[in-house]
Amino acid sequence: MKSRRLRAYDRNRLNGQAGLIGLDEAGRGALAGPVVAAAVAARSAFYDTDWCKRNASRINDSKLLKPEEREELYDRLRWLERTNRIFIGVGVGSVKEIEIHNILGATQIAMNRAMQDILTRASIERHDPDPLFSDSENNDSVQERLSQWIVLVDGKPMRSLGFSHHGIVKGDSKSLCIAMASIIAKVTRDRKMMALDCEYPHYHFASCKGYATPPHRNAILDKGPTPVHRSLFLRKLLETGPENEQEEFGFE
Repeated sequence: MKSRRLRAYDRNRLNGQAGLIGLDEAGRGALAGPVVAAAVAARSAFYDTDWCKRNASRINDSKLLKPEEREELYDRLRWLERTNRIFIGVGVGSVKEIEIHNILGATQIAMNRAMQDILTRASIERHDPDPLFSDSENNDSVQERLSQWIVLVDGKPMRSLGFSHHGIVKGDSKSLCIAMASIIAKVTRDRKMMALDCEYPHYHFASCKGYATPPHRNAILDKGPTPVHRSLFLRKLLETGPENEQEEFGFE
């Protein structure tokens, strides 16, 4: 079963480390709304728990799950967090940051925020102590260090991410911790877009989640963009109109 391979993939990656941190994002290809990153940290012992053995088979790349499945699994993952079995961090790259730093830069900002969130929640130090200034007698009692964990990021490695990591292409369909992060990121962003639908009801954000569906594109052409639209992403649509829209824009 594929989902059992996700757990096996992570267990084979542990290599004696404290655990794994999976990172993924949602919203990178949308025309509107923020990009949201999530990080999920699981200690090595988590992969041998009864819960993981029984339930890992249900976890998969969020794009391959039905909305109701994502919502249920999101609640289960949050329960695991509340019972201290995993740690979850979330970071957001705003529309303004996408305009300033482009989507890659804003994605890295969101991932850094998700990482800082999870390190704070899990009491993990981001950097190893400087041996010249650290107290060697107390080093064993201080917080865990990030170097004791393996960080797996969905996609290719990012040069400016700011911490050591392994880029895993299509990692959300290979690694359990990345798949869990993909569910958190997707559901978190979907809920943000449904909230924006209340502010901008003519743009179908509740259904399209900001992606380039025909009703969404037509609304942009008819009513113009809103403050939550990404102007750089709309340039060709506004220049060429709907006749070339299928060529220019993809879906998640």
